[in-house]
Formats: sequence, C-alpha cells, structure tokens
Amino acid sequence: MMNALAISDIVVPFIYSPQVRERFSSVKFVISCGDMPYSYQEYIVSSLDVPLYYVRGNHDKEIEYDSGGARSALAGGIDLHRRAVKYQRILIAGVEGSLRYRDGPYQYSQLEMWSHVLSLTPRLVRNRMIYGRYLDVFVTHAPPRGIHDMDDLTHQGIDAFRWFIHVFHPYYHLHGHIHVIKPGTITETLFDRTKVVNVYGFREIPIEIADKGIVP
Repeated sequence: MMNALAISDIVVPFIYSPQVRERFSSVKFVISCGDMPYSYQEYIVSSLDVPLYYVRGNHDKEIEYDSGGARSALAGGIDLHRRAVKYQRILIAGVEGSLRYRDGPYQYSQLEMWSHVLSLTPRLVRNRMIYGRYLDVFVTHAPPRGIHDMDDLTHQGIDAFRWFIHVFHPYYHLHGHIHVIKPGTITETLFDRTKVVNVYGFREIPIEIADKGIVP
C-alpha cells in the first residue's frame, strides 16, 4: 500500500502547519492538481520529504514573487504537463489548465487540449510494451467532459480527457477546478474502469500496488 496526498485549488490551514507531518506521515508522494501557491506546495514537500508531481491551473501565475524574488517554477516539484513519468512502480501523466474563458495563462481550447493529450500517446504505448499497462494515474486541473463539470465555459469539462481515460484506462484520474461548496456534491465517479476523483482541497488516496501495477 502506498498513500498519496492530492491537493488542489485552496490552501488548507492545518496542512500549511506543523500538523501536516503527523497527519500525513504515511504519505509517500504528493500530487497537485493546480491553482496552488508555490510556497504552499514547497512547504508540504519539505515537511513530508516526499516527491511532488504537479500540473498548473487556470489561476496559477506564470511568475510568482516571494522573499526570494521572481520565480517561474516550483522548487522540488516535477511538472507533469504533457509528460508521463514513473515513480517507483506507479505510472503517472498529466495535462495542465482549463478551457480558455479570458486572457491569461494555462487556458486552452478544446482542440489544444486534444493536442496535449495526444502528445502523451507515444510514451503511453511504450509503457504498455514495457509494463503491460498504459498508465496508473492521470493528473489534470480540469475534469473530463460530463464528469463533475459544470455548464459554464469556465468549468466545462474537457472532451479529450473523457476519450483519454476511455482509451488508456488509468486506474485514477485526479482533477481539481470544480469547487465543492454544497453538501452532497459528487466527487468520485467510476467511468469505464477509471475512478475519477475531484480532489478539491485535499484527498488522501491509498494506492495498492501489485506486481502488474495498481490494484483497482
């Protein structure tokens, strides 16, 4: 069993405190689904001393300013956008951003999202040849079209993500972007063989590993 801490969209005060070490002492890696300050993510990484894999969200800035000056990258984190990587026996890939609804970074058209998704295909085919499966965890900021999304353009899901999880069958698709305000909001959906999870705020996800990868 390997526990992952997934975060997105809002800073959780008890996580941004010394309590994080005790509460998440069993966590082996962190996944950020976007709209998170560098300082928050770096605090978690340094406190837990584990790897962090991330994608950016539509509210993330291209340049962040802090006591160290201007920065354009997260220290100690691995950017997953259009990348497929392996952590121990877990195969992870990601795509950043949301649909374009105004001027700003990390926003794309549906067609551009298709380009991002298709760019992952060669590595996923290679994964299949080497490991017997395409992918274990797909990480995005926006949700797939028709799953956890909303009708307005800002929060509309991505067509290409729905196709992606139907074709490549990751065990998990972790996303943020959709704020969970109302009680009873659906945050977990099984689509085909993939568990789609909205990790708004945070979710601790136990991942069981077998010889051939994650146990569904």
